[in-house]
Amino acid sequence: MSQVPPQTDWLATCPKGLELLLAEELQAIGAEGIKETVAAVHFKGPMEVAYRACLWSRLANRVLKPLHSFMLNESEDLYDQCNEIPWETHFSAAQSIAIDFIGTSRLIDNTMYGSQRVKDAVVDRIRRIEGERPNVDTKNPDIRIQVRQHKGRVSVSLDISGESLHRRGYRTGQGSAPIKENLAVALLLRAGWPAMIKEGGALLDPMCGSGTLIIEGAMMAADIAPGMLRERYGFDQWLQHDPELWQTLVDEAHQRKTTGLENLELDIRGYDANPRVLEYTTKNIENAGLDDHIRLAHKPIDQFGKPTAERGLLLTNPPYGERLGEVEELIPLYQKLGTVLQKNFTGWRAAIFTGNLELGRETDLSPTKQYSLFNGTIPCKLLVFEDMSSKSASIAARLSTPAPAQKLTEGATMVLNRLKKNQRKLESWRKKSDISCYRLYDADIPEYAVAVDIYDQSIYVQEYAPPNTISEKVARERFAEIKLAVKEYSANFRGKIYYKERRRQKGDSQYERLNEGPSDTLQVSEGSAQFEVNLSDYLDTGLFLDHRPVRSLIGELAAGKRFLNLFCYTAAASVQAALAGASSSLSIDMSNTYLDWAQRNFDLNSLRAGKHKLLRADCLKWLEVEGEQYDVIFLDPPTFSNSKKMDTVLDIQRDHGDLIRACMGKLASGGTLVFSNNFRKFKMDELTLRQFDCENITPKTLDVDFERNPRIHNVWLITRRETFG
Repeated sequence: MSQVPPQTDWLATCPKGLELLLAEELQAIGAEGIKETVAAVHFKGPMEVAYRACLWSRLANRVLKPLHSFMLNESEDLYDQCNEIPWETHFSAAQSIAIDFIGTSRLIDNTMYGSQRVKDAVVDRIRRIEGERPNVDTKNPDIRIQVRQHKGRVSVSLDISGESLHRRGYRTGQGSAPIKENLAVALLLRAGWPAMIKEGGALLDPMCGSGTLIIEGAMMAADIAPGMLRERYGFDQWLQHDPELWQTLVDEAHQRKTTGLENLELDIRGYDANPRVLEYTTKNIENAGLDDHIRLAHKPIDQFGKPTAERGLLLTNPPYGERLGEVEELIPLYQKLGTVLQKNFTGWRAAIFTGNLELGRETDLSPTKQYSLFNGTIPCKLLVFEDMSSKSASIAARLSTPAPAQKLTEGATMVLNRLKKNQRKLESWRKKSDISCYRLYDADIPEYAVAVDIYDQSIYVQEYAPPNTISEKVARERFAEIKLAVKEYSANFRGKIYYKERRRQKGDSQYERLNEGPSDTLQVSEGSAQFEVNLSDYLDTGLFLDHRPVRSLIGELAAGKRFLNLFCYTAAASVQAALAGASSSLSIDMSNTYLDWAQRNFDLNSLRAGKHKLLRADCLKWLEVEGEQYDVIFLDPPTFSNSKKMDTVLDIQRDHGDLIRACMGKLASGGTLVFSNNFRKFKMDELTLRQFDCENITPKTLDVDFERNPRIHNVWLITRRETFG
């Protein structure tokens, strides 16, 4: 086995803002020659120091062994220089590799191309020396190589950590918007937890979510190496790996853990208002082996009394309106937190991590220290409060004094005026049509790109993902102006305001809950039909408002007929067909979530299960099987789906012709296929146009509230061509 030189250059990467903390940590484990850079720290040391960084670093993402660095003067330099690296000293042809290529430049402007060229250079060299080439495995490679280009310089490194070190291995379940483990450690360090450990103080998180803060705090207090639960490292198959040295360090870590847990007598507790989240937390704590040392309880923030410990650290990461809720609705939560801290936690230190400083001010506490950190790409503040006792006298005054009204900006005023104008325009149509759920605003002012829907007395705002040309700061400011306008507009509404961000959905993401708290469901009407809508939990509400005329058309077509609803979602079209007198209906979808929802819609409308059935199946596979025919078929597939439950990937532009032909095989003589999709650039397949009578009825399926967005969907009536013998 070849030997690594006693002193070697290494590089540890970390989230932006943690560089100083990481440098101090590396120095403590024996690193030398430490030099900080953006999101990384260079250091020197023997193999033992690199191993210790992998096993003991609570802050690093990866530990890299730099192999080569060069200027990229021509595009071919990438291949030539990487081909000169002695890869045969690091791995053999029998092992698998993966290339992580980071950064673009004028010469290499595509990371996939850069990765491909590096891969070619690596495997060509190994093949030249050994006669065989290594395989590529992007998911679980034996060897992971990182290549980064920045300002014309390319750095090539071996990733000896493998999967990011922040993944400790204990977190199998999580609440909403969990923070990463290494960020949790940074918060604990900045909040002064190491000093509190020495003093014997307690640790408490009143909104613990998945438990990351209290688990990492307990691991620090018990001297548990954060890498002990990991099953794999990037160096496991490295030819220069020293298994004996590594095992010695692991054995040492086990001994330190045993001793640390025996001496751990600190009071560490986590609370949360959501019992469902605490089920995940319990499992995470058990996985970390800390179930005898961390206490959990279901308790809302306003039920907190005086803690049993005289001193300690209260550290928490409450929601701040980015992913879990609307900012205005979170103000009472922060106010309650401030009240609890001032009333019951005298003598304690407290720290609040938030991405919204305005919400932090609602605690009515003055931080003694503030630290700027990032939660992913979101800039956040850690607010540290040394003593709350002097603030207790201000509680009553703060709670009794209403917050001053926030003045509307010019942009917010413009949006508010458009909301009012649209309301006046839609009012007579809405009353005449007896419609209570409708679209009020749909990016009418392009700079303020949201859709505003009205569901009876509630307002539902969906933010469109901003284009790449708009900075995150500008997008955030504009959305804040939209919220001001909507809040002002909502003065006459009795319901809540909901905010959601709309992005392209992948796989099963549209089925996943975004809210872990109690669901906000409403029962709404559409003609004689009743539907359940959910405004809190998912990307979609359960009722596509733009399909209102399509559902009405289906009702007319399906009267007395056999109706088939493919990709049925919550089966709203099936409900309308059944209420219009369809003789039977079959509604098919792959999601149990949606089918359960569909059953509730059936129950709301007293529809009998014998005549109107629900089926969980892959529509693509179901269409391949011969069976009953139907007089009216509604085909409304997703634009794109790569759901794990499906055997194939569905691309509606590519696949719609085959999908339509399969449906026509299920269509009875004289029947009608209603085909709909929401792909804005959709173009009907030429073969389909020649085979069948295809009528584009999209303009007829746009109600007044969607006329300004004519590309929101495409709708076609498709029938068999008449033949004359």
